[in-house]
Amino acid sequence: MSSSPAARRGVALAAVVFLGFTACAGAPVQEMSDARQAIAAAKSAGAAERAPEEFALATSLLAQAEDALQKHDYKAARRQARQARMRAQQALQTAAPEGRHVDDR
Repeated sequence: MSSSPAARRGVALAAVVFLGFTACAGAPVQEMSDARQAIAAAKSAGAAERAPEEFALATSLLAQAEDALQKHDYKAARRQARQARMRAQQALQTAAPEGRHVDDR
């Protein structure tokens, strides 16, 4: 039994939409990596000493993201990882010596 072209297009469209939703719902691997790298860079620049509040907030947000990741709450993990990266970048900006260029993605 052959299906009509319209039916095939409908199935193809449904598959694309489904894949789009599942891609968004996946684990935030890149966001977690970005946050960890930003925190490591801030730590290397002395942010724990020169920007302790921002650095502590960044590390706390990363810990929250890791907890959410373990609970498969990927939306919260993604949001917290992004916030952790932003806070780590702010800490790095504060800790970085004058004139040093810092990537602010």
